[in-house]
Amino acid sequence: MRWNPFRKKETRQTLEEILIQGGALTGPITKEQALQIPAVSACVDIICNTIASLPIQLYQESNENVKPIIDDRVLLLNDDTKDTLDGNQFKRALVEDYLLTGGGYAYINRARNTTKSLHYVEDSYVAINKNTDPIQKRYEILINGMPYRDFEFIKLIRKTKDGVTGQGIIKDNNKMFSVAYNTMIFEEMNVKTGGSKKGFLKSETRLSKEAIEELKLAWNNLYKNSNENNVVVLNNGMDFKEATQTSVELQLDQNKTTNANEICKIFLVPPRILNGDASYEEYNNWIKICILPILAAFECAINKDLLLPSEKNNLYFAFDTNSLLKADIESRYKAYEIASKNGLMQTDEIRYLENLPPLGLDFVKLGLQDVLYNPKTKEIYTPNTDKSTNMSNPGKMDQTEKMKKEVIN
Repeated sequence: MRWNPFRKKETRQTLEEILIQGGALTGPITKEQALQIPAVSACVDIICNTIASLPIQLYQESNENVKPIIDDRVLLLNDDTKDTLDGNQFKRALVEDYLLTGGGYAYINRARNTTKSLHYVEDSYVAINKNTDPIQKRYEILINGMPYRDFEFIKLIRKTKDGVTGQGIIKDNNKMFSVAYNTMIFEEMNVKTGGSKKGFLKSETRLSKEAIEELKLAWNNLYKNSNENNVVVLNNGMDFKEATQTSVELQLDQNKTTNANEICKIFLVPPRILNGDASYEEYNNWIKICILPILAAFECAINKDLLLPSEKNNLYFAFDTNSLLKADIESRYKAYEIASKNGLMQTDEIRYLENLPPLGLDFVKLGLQDVLYNPKTKEIYTPNTDKSTNMSNPGKMDQTEKMKKEVIN
């Protein structure tokens, strides 16, 4: 009867130790580990960079009219936060924490009613002290043990039930990310060991304790580092039996592709978006289902905390999505043509969206391309008949027409 000096339990424990030394997970996956997965990093980058590139505007609403206004807070959000991060980096950091850990936080540095600067705070420095009342909810934000009031922070929170703590994608899908991460570690170990296969050693003769320990050490070194000096010599009467399937049998490439596609589903990012070959319709759908909901959450967060109570009735922050929704030049110009023909947009409004200087044309085409309306004077002019009518006083006859009628009479 052949005697196996390496029991299965001992061999499995040794291999686990090797994988742990190689970086395999022993608990829940962390944010840093998740970002090492290519699909996760790519999805986070494209979402965060897309949102960070959009400018935020402050609008004033009065008498059913909406107009953008200039404010220092707009400059803080878009350009210089007066902190170490610029506006682009500031928005990107908040959205990244929102996606992965469930909460992005930024301190609002105020001097009375003036916002002086905005300071992004990593979520690892943030602790929340909440009361126990499920109705009258109150909380403090602790930064390195220092308490702050709720209105002193912008809080971009995902899947929250208290308004200050949330649940990120990593926690929601920890198993999926762990599988993808460990697959990557397993592939790395295969590369490091030169494809050395795991298995069992069988001996026809009994080995001494010293021989067993020496063989174990040589075998562990073979898996830890694959180079020309790490060679295991099997004496006469010893045999190696594979204990696991090969990479081809495990279909690692197919598994990696499947895992990547599943991660893209989690982030609502079509794989074709990452590959750069998405159609215009697919891109627009991605904007609607993935980007716009995050923009809405971001707008609500800054409107809640960055506006003063007296400003919330008629002021609001909103992202300018014109550049985000711009189509190719042909589709864009066709849309402008339709808007212009139907009186939805004026020529100078179209030129403004295209970053072109205005021509001073205040007329809106009403139909047949020969009726012009001036919204400032409320006057309609028909070039074909050389007639003008004032909408404020339709019964008032044009002076020229009145003179012509008197001559005829």
